[in-house]
Amino acid sequence: MMKKIYFLLFGLFQTLSYSQTQDLTALAAGDHVGMNALFDDKDNLYGYVSLYSYGKTGDKTKKFEYVILDKNLNPVANKEFEGDITAASYRGYVDFKGQIILRPSMMDYSLVKTREIFTPVSMVIDPKTNTIKRKVYYDYLEDGTFKEINEPKNWKAQRKENREEKKEKGYNYVSAVGEVKEGGYFAVEYKDYGKYVNNNSLIKFDDQKKELWRYKYNTDGSKKVFSTLSVLEKDEKYMYCIMKKADDDKKSFSLVVIDMKTGKEVANKPITGLSDTTIDLIDSFSSGYDSSIDNDKTFDDKIVLLGRNFAKYDFVGYARMMVNKSDFTVDTKEINFKPDFASFLPKINANGMVESGYMLQTKDMYFMNDGSVGILSEKYKPAGQYNAPKTTDLVYVYTDKDFKIKNIKVFEKEKTKWVNSDYLFSQYLNDGKDVVFLYRDYQKDEVTRQKKWNLFINTVIDGKFKQEIIPISEKDNYAVTPYVGKEGYILLREYNEKEKFNKIRLEKLNY
Repeated sequence: MMKKIYFLLFGLFQTLSYSQTQDLTALAAGDHVGMNALFDDKDNLYGYVSLYSYGKTGDKTKKFEYVILDKNLNPVANKEFEGDITAASYRGYVDFKGQIILRPSMMDYSLVKTREIFTPVSMVIDPKTNTIKRKVYYDYLEDGTFKEINEPKNWKAQRKENREEKKEKGYNYVSAVGEVKEGGYFAVEYKDYGKYVNNNSLIKFDDQKKELWRYKYNTDGSKKVFSTLSVLEKDEKYMYCIMKKADDDKKSFSLVVIDMKTGKEVANKPITGLSDTTIDLIDSFSSGYDSSIDNDKTFDDKIVLLGRNFAKYDFVGYARMMVNKSDFTVDTKEINFKPDFASFLPKINANGMVESGYMLQTKDMYFMNDGSVGILSEKYKPAGQYNAPKTTDLVYVYTDKDFKIKNIKVFEKEKTKWVNSDYLFSQYLNDGKDVVFLYRDYQKDEVTRQKKWNLFINTVIDGKFKQEIIPISEKDNYAVTPYVGKEGYILLREYNEKEKFNKIRLEKLNY
């Protein structure tokens, strides 16, 4: 997934010089269970959160502690809290209110009986007061009222309740509620009959949970004839959605634009030019290993999405969809392995296989403000009956604003087995016109003949590639992982589980 980092890359890199450091294991007495960077709603680095576990405290609770670090790795806040017993760790992010949300990132069902398993809830930190509380969830009921959810139901009780409702009504009423940055709430609702759903509604509420408008669709949905609505983006004025209408094997798609104040359609325009499968999956990048990739970006005047291109159900390349927010027009284009990639990679076949059983596995996507797109892939060979999975070279595809390939650059890399983590992270440069991405490689030194880690910093500026290589020192038996740092720095994490050594340090990039 694309991560933002903030250091300047316009000079020549020389060496990494020592800077701030922090021992994660010394920050709290509990067992260290996770650490991640925090970004504000403008993608600026806020700091870091480190999590610690103290074990079971009750039938449904477990004790944790968080430590908030600033961009210089200074501890600025910490507090113990009671989390759910089924949470193994949490991952933090900053919401649009400036609160730090701790979302359960790993589950632990070893301390509860099977019939008592439940999904842990998120926690909310107020940085101004250094207080933490359980996140409040709301359930929207079929009678039009809201219900505050204080405790999650265990899975067995939830299944029993669903079975009883289905037996009584013939369907399950399903809803979900979320807060809106501009104020108020949204809810979605539908009736689930098992093999199909219908009576879908998208509902807007004010801050007092009073209904403002309701957008209905798929009112008479069945197994063969139905509609779905996928929200691409929303701003203060409009919500931009893809409406799919299916009639047995026939499908049609349209861009539906909904007025945020009234709930009325202000545009409904057909989407064409790509296969049904491609359009159906364009707003997500569901493809196994790379399903977490951010495949869209919103600019002031456009929404750009990048997805896999399919000929029926065969993956044959990539497709770009661009929505113009000023006149609600939709532009669709595609590039395929044959013939588009083949001009640069002669050995590639129609399904993205490049050589000796290796395929192109997408690692990240980059969206420039003129509509051009960068696609970073890695040569990947799946595991066989007797062989481990392998990865090798990175492949960067750079298109122009009309989604035609300008260049394909191959970054040669040593073969890696089992662990697929050579690619690190990326950032945009020059107001979104250019990009830089980082990866590491375990290479043999030409003089000493010993293998060592090298950090590769790659810029794509005005369509031109440039690469800088920086050695990463590594102690015996210590894993060193580069991570997101503040502007002008990179964070290096040194880790050894057996010795309980878990230090992070900021290293300055001299240029």
